[in-house]
Amino acid sequence: MDILRSVDSLLRRDTESGAEVLLDLLKNPYEAQLQQNSVYASLGTSIGFTVFLAIGFSLLRPYNSVVYSPKLKIADDKHAPPPMGKGIFAWVGPVIKTKEQDLVGLIGLDAVVFMRCLGMCRNIFLVMTVIGCGVLIPINLIHGQRFANENTLQKITPVNTFDVANYGMTVCAWLFNVTVAGFLWWNYRAILRLRRQYYDSPEYQASLHARTLMINDIPKNDRSDEGIGKLIDAVVPTSSFSRTAIARNVKDLPDLIEQHSRAVRELERHLAKYLKDPHNLPPRRPECKPHKDDPNWGSYSKGQKMDAIDYLTSRIKELEIVIKEVRMGVDFRNPLPYGFASYEEIAEAHSIAYAAKKKHPDGTTIVLAPRPNDIIWKNMPLSKSQRRTRRMINNLWVLLLTIVWIAPNAMISIFLISLSNLGHVWPAFQTSLANHTTWWSIVQGVASPAITSLVYLVLPIIFRRLAIRAGDRTKTARERHVAAKLYTFFVFNFLIVFSVFSTIWTFVSQVIQDTNSGTDTWSAIKKEDFGRLLFIALCDLSPFWITWLLQRNLGAAVDLAQLWTLVWSFCARKFSSPTPREMIELTAPPAFDYASYYNYFLFYSTVTLCFATIQPLVIPACALYFLVDVYLKKYLLLYIFVTKTESGGMFWRMFFNRMVFATMLSNCVVFLACWVHGNNIHTQALAVVPLPFLMLLFKWYCKRTYDDKIHYFTGNRSHLKDPEALHSKIFDSKRDRLASRFGHPALYRPLITPMVHAKAQNILASIYAGRLTDSNIQGSADASSMSGYSDTFALNPMRADQPGKNATIPGFEMVPENRLDFEYYKGRHEFADEHGGSGGIYGKPEDIIRSDTPGSSSAFGTDSRPGTPTRTPPPFVPGIVPVRNYSGVSYDAQGDVGYGHNTGYGPPHTSETSNLVRGAADVPLSTPPVPYGRDVSGEHRAPGFLGGGPQGYGGLPQSEVEYDGDPTSYDYFRTRRQNGWSGAI
Repeated sequence: MDILRSVDSLLRRDTESGAEVLLDLLKNPYEAQLQQNSVYASLGTSIGFTVFLAIGFSLLRPYNSVVYSPKLKIADDKHAPPPMGKGIFAWVGPVIKTKEQDLVGLIGLDAVVFMRCLGMCRNIFLVMTVIGCGVLIPINLIHGQRFANENTLQKITPVNTFDVANYGMTVCAWLFNVTVAGFLWWNYRAILRLRRQYYDSPEYQASLHARTLMINDIPKNDRSDEGIGKLIDAVVPTSSFSRTAIARNVKDLPDLIEQHSRAVRELERHLAKYLKDPHNLPPRRPECKPHKDDPNWGSYSKGQKMDAIDYLTSRIKELEIVIKEVRMGVDFRNPLPYGFASYEEIAEAHSIAYAAKKKHPDGTTIVLAPRPNDIIWKNMPLSKSQRRTRRMINNLWVLLLTIVWIAPNAMISIFLISLSNLGHVWPAFQTSLANHTTWWSIVQGVASPAITSLVYLVLPIIFRRLAIRAGDRTKTARERHVAAKLYTFFVFNFLIVFSVFSTIWTFVSQVIQDTNSGTDTWSAIKKEDFGRLLFIALCDLSPFWITWLLQRNLGAAVDLAQLWTLVWSFCARKFSSPTPREMIELTAPPAFDYASYYNYFLFYSTVTLCFATIQPLVIPACALYFLVDVYLKKYLLLYIFVTKTESGGMFWRMFFNRMVFATMLSNCVVFLACWVHGNNIHTQALAVVPLPFLMLLFKWYCKRTYDDKIHYFTGNRSHLKDPEALHSKIFDSKRDRLASRFGHPALYRPLITPMVHAKAQNILASIYAGRLTDSNIQGSADASSMSGYSDTFALNPMRADQPGKNATIPGFEMVPENRLDFEYYKGRHEFADEHGGSGGIYGKPEDIIRSDTPGSSSAFGTDSRPGTPTRTPPPFVPGIVPVRNYSGVSYDAQGDVGYGHNTGYGPPHTSETSNLVRGAADVPLSTPPVPYGRDVSGEHRAPGFLGGGPQGYGGLPQSEVEYDGDPTSYDYFRTRRQNGWSGAI
């Protein structure tokens, strides 16, 4: 109490009148002077701008397919959305007619579950609108008292309703709980049905992760391929023979690759700016400072600037040498505490995972393996104690951010809710407020909710970065945790603190005033009726939530219009010098932010449920938003957004749990209202007490009944047309390759190549004269003249097939103007990983097990578009350098088909690019050695038990190109391109 008195005296010192005004505002910030007009203004502007943006979108859509329908252009036949005409409203028909069963194959199960949650919220609040508005509004209008000085919004609240009339709130609370529970139960069953269909789909049946287990926290004695088998046998001794792979320590290889990628992108930016006009180069070459991660950084003087092109080129080459050496040396590193085990039958892998759910042999954790692209590899080696510590630190940061935000949140609740409060402390503004009441009513109804929403746009970024450090093993789990923490933060700060702050301040201020008058502290606390003050504050605040929820419709229309994407794309192209890579990324479909949208929907629902009995008009405001957004989001997911990492609909449980919590929180609000304004024996309030416990019982029932069936597959394949066609020959390394598919990407992913616009090809050769050499260039001079600054190098070497045209620069990828489109690069990991390519919408997912005919699939050698012939790969000959054939399909050293353009994985096969092959090389200077892991006949051998052993990650070849080329070549240290198309064109 001494602290409170000190705060009070500090406020009164020297500025008595200003402090008193501030104290009065803190006690009652929700004046109703402008609230009713603000609701009308918010409704009008929300509907008006929504219609305006929808019409603008309809006019722009046919002429801007890159922004408004990128998936129509790049998705394969199976995942391509329904075609649309050029008419203004041609997009409406496909959105309405496309049913859920069709959506599963088009947008994935995560997106379908998201749409089902959205539709469920719409249905819940439409039903609640009928109940709430039909029951509560008449009761409050008929039985309310003291209506003389109150507006319509106050009349329909229970602030003046007492005694028996409050049974209406109790009845509505029960009906609302039944409504929410009923829709949750109905959709839980629908999610189960969708998951069963997901398990039975050909893609899941043919995927490697579906039949693979992930074993974490393996003790040192069992960190081997044999040890994984023993751990599984400890859980299910009767399990069948499995193929296992223990992880290998890649040390600093991921950091080196990250440094390499940053250096490549930086070089591309300098080249794009310098070569923007190849015929009019700037007088000075670009400069940069040495990188701090450069081993030679200490040898440079402080603040020294170097030629950026020369320095970065040299830095990239050094990094490639180091990466190659580290990759070759991974065999000799210690194994890590995690690994994988693959089975022949999906049902067996799931049954073992179910049996190990509550068992931890030797402290390990055995779970179903996620998709390879879903794994956060840098968190996989973390021990239980490290993960626990990181999680604790992350929670402390979230708690600190939540507490720190209370102060600015209080200021928002004072001045943004009611502009008249700002007029009390700003006389000039008060004059304008009195003279232009209608105008400032519009501003309060539009600007206040908009500013409040903009403040929270940055929060998902902060929480996601915190979650990255928390030790989550998968990206989808991280996204679910981000959504959960965002929801907790929003509910605490933006709902609870935002709603009760004025009540707490009023209560504390009154207690201070009473104690200063000589009253005992405890007596002063008992004197104040905190519950009544809180109930009145919630009723006064309720109009703000109507305006805020109405503004959400405008936000949904802004999402549809893709205003930010349009503006950013235009500015990037017109006012900067984007690199070819950046231009390609601008045409790629963006990834859908499930964490943020789930949080928004949950928060809207929580606000509506909590204020439904206090201000019934919030229910139709929320229902209107979901009614509109269910169609707008459907269009976005069909034609614009992609799921970056597919989890198979695993967001449902997170959403379900928080809907149950929101319903329980709303029961507490009803209990408060009935306790304050009910009869003397509190019958109405006591009738609400069972509701939270019934919701907990409902949650337990759903978990017990459905969760295991949702998460685990039961092996009934009798309904499949050809079960044997999906049978996995997991011990055939050509098909399975467990170690490489579930190996760390740093071991086998190709390094990215600097991309340069083709218009600068000729001038690029003169820029690099005497600096890069490559003995593979046709017509090149001898190495001694090329390595120096001989004037003979000024005569650019010519292409052998097209005399008169310059040969390409080694180590660079020339991108023609008509190839600056994501369509030609959608199969490359460097682009597809960030834009949903691993989910399979451009072809097969990366962990699909190959069929017997390599050329029979669109992702492995055939075009998904009609009219493209299927090419059959030539037989594999050991020791032959992988080259690209005339059809645009490449074959690696294992005989697997690479990613040619015919799949959309790289530029098309044209006369300009037909002979530009990175992998092709002249006769090597020495005889290529026999790769480790092959015998002299060239056949694979299993280096260890079950195919594991000393050859890296469970038998993974350490060199993507299993031959030694010319050591003087710039590309000698680079890895094979998976897409089979040379980067040096």
